Amino acid sequence: MPLIAKVATSVSKTAAALSRAAGRGDGSVIGGWIGLKIDPDLLAHLAAGRAVALVSGTNGKTTTTRLTAAAVGVLGRVATNSFGANMPTGHTSALAKEGHTPFAVLEVDEHYLAQVIDQTRPKVVALLNLSRDQLDRAKEVAMMAQLWKTALAGHPEIRVVANADDPMVVWAAAGSRQTTWFSAGQRWHDDSFVCPESGHPIERSGGDWWCTGCPLRRPRPHWVVEDEGVIDPRGDWHLVKLQLPGRVNIGNAATALAVAGEFGVRPIEALPRLSRVASIAGRYAQVDRDGRNIRLLLAKNPASWLEAFDMADQAPTLLSINARDPDGLDTSWLYDVDFAPLRDRPVLITGDRAFDLAVRLQVNQVPFRHVNSFDEALRSVPPGRLEVIANYTAFQDIRAELDRVN
Repeated sequence: MPLIAKVATSVSKTAAALSRAAGRGDGSVIGGWIGLKIDPDLLAHLAAGRAVALVSGTNGKTTTTRLTAAAVGVLGRVATNSFGANMPTGHTSALAKEGHTPFAVLEVDEHYLAQVIDQTRPKVVALLNLSRDQLDRAKEVAMMAQLWKTALAGHPEIRVVANADDPMVVWAAAGSRQTTWFSAGQRWHDDSFVCPESGHPIERSGGDWWCTGCPLRRPRPHWVVEDEGVIDPRGDWHLVKLQLPGRVNIGNAATALAVAGEFGVRPIEALPRLSRVASIAGRYAQVDRDGRNIRLLLAKNPASWLEAFDMADQAPTLLSINARDPDGLDTSWLYDVDFAPLRDRPVLITGDRAFDLAVRLQVNQVPFRHVNSFDEALRSVPPGRLEVIANYTAFQDIRAELDRVN
């Protein structure tokens, strides 16, 4: 690397280490921010010489990235931004911290994918899904698909691993020369009723979908989730044993296997490593406190709340909602979530915008009790399981109360 890049890398690592030592965070942002101030091309310098995979989408990025890094780790050391810092500052910090590795697997915020592709020249890009998120500042879903489509068109050498069940993703990836399709099922359809190519309605039947006004339709997937396992491109079925809950995580595992397959990793080699992943930056973590077994589930938009309800046990459930800058300030998305699955259990609510949530639950006829703090919630439920479902900053607040559990 040029001398300025070496200096920037050293300063980045030092700043991140000082941040961790001071208890101000894991250093995954500040280190990269300072490094890029010294050398604006630092990310490109750090990525050079590595085989890079990028993972992007509205939901499931952090989990899929962690599973993919575990799978690719069969081949050697992997640099990854495992705590979810998914913008260029986080990527820079992750690569600087890990030093030279032959591989890197990076989670990328969907808004930054084009920029990070240009800077890292990845071997593989995985496109998970697109749905509404952070309504006050994020782009409309079809606009995001167009950004992805344009970015991939400029890099025909990239191998794309894409979700065959999401029409927006299929349209974005359709022009790529090397595309591997996976199918994990898609329960959230509210952002893909209209074809992004022609504007005509999209029809669905079973697992299939097609546009009624143009040739866009679901491609035949190479990797398919079936029962508790995954069928690979050869037609072989592999049992997927995970410590992570829910069918959605079998889908995330299928994506990880597909990406690792582009590096030459076979499922039989990768699956034992996937089974050892228990928690990702606190997501799905289980903590015992005062006789309660607390499980943490992150849900930040309508599609992810739908999956969280599927994962949660029939047990007392705490819902926590904030509307700070990382969450998006607009809470109207709560009316896109069907809270009816919670009617059969005790429900507690808390967070900065608990009263917004209270109104939504009343509309949905879900009984609830408001609590002022996480400690009060613990005291309000009997010993046993407590499910906690929270959006981003609310999740981090509770995670901090549980001593930054991972």
